[in-house]
Amino acid sequence: MKLQQLKYIVEVVNHDLNVSSTAESLFTSQPGISKQIRALEDELGVQVFGRSGKHLTKLTPAGEQIVDIARDILSRVDSIKAVAQEYTNPEYGQLNIATTHTQARYALPDVISRFVQRYPKVSLHMHQGAPSQIASFVLKGASEFAIATEASHLYEDLVMLPCYHWTRSLIVKKGHPLTKRVPLTIQDIARYPLVTYVFGFTGRSSLDSAFNRAKLKPNIVFTATDADVIKTYVRLGVGIGVMATMAYDEKLDDDLVAIDASHIFDASTTRIGFRKGTVLRNYMYDFIESFAPHLTREVVDKAMQCKDPIEVDKLFASMDLPVR
Repeated sequence: MKLQQLKYIVEVVNHDLNVSSTAESLFTSQPGISKQIRALEDELGVQVFGRSGKHLTKLTPAGEQIVDIARDILSRVDSIKAVAQEYTNPEYGQLNIATTHTQARYALPDVISRFVQRYPKVSLHMHQGAPSQIASFVLKGASEFAIATEASHLYEDLVMLPCYHWTRSLIVKKGHPLTKRVPLTIQDIARYPLVTYVFGFTGRSSLDSAFNRAKLKPNIVFTATDADVIKTYVRLGVGIGVMATMAYDEKLDDDLVAIDASHIFDASTTRIGFRKGTVLRNYMYDFIESFAPHLTREVVDKAMQCKDPIEVDKLFASMDLPVR
């Protein structure tokens, strides 16, 4: 059994059983991958993949377990390399971050600017996507860190650390009747068509929960994953917007008005996470603390020792997180 064979079966799964695209991504040949997979199956005496002719169609029950173990082995190999690099080339490395547009556009720029200045020899890459994509990036090893808010069930295999709470605002055009409604109520909002986030994305569940509590149904006419797109359609008069307060810029959005809605919609918590068992390099600890100053190396190490997300939450229960 070879590490290369384990890498091949994992990457084939990552590419939805498409051997051709796997070969392309690994800069090798399709027959070479197929040959190595067959050799591994022959050695193990079980099929990892089900087939229809020459095409892979599914993971077998044995294959599912084998691929899970292979991921763990490859992750440990990466950890060994990380330890070695920390001693041989501490200034060099790479950091891949998977997150949403809102985090990338409004929460991370200053953090990344400081990081790049401090670690000019670390290659930094950002991947944007939906919660399921963000989790997949990290679980598959394509990213070291996930920064996300929604869909906590997707991140159960990661160590997720709370960074800050964030609130929502109602975004309207200047002169809109709601700018005169004080205090603003959810009944006021329910009278207008809404432009907001796609369900399961960037705190959308808080909006739905608030309407459910009030026994009202929101008139959502347009959804997007991008706060800037939401503002664009508010400007076009499609509806009023509900989005993260941090995504409103008083200078750039001076044609719009942000009305605080933190008393209507529950605050959401943004977390940063990584795979369990990950060996964090010094620059990774620094990035985490720069993004969330309360997440010192000592605190992160304690969280890594927790058995499950419940223990992690208990660790931070008495800690007052910042609000954005």
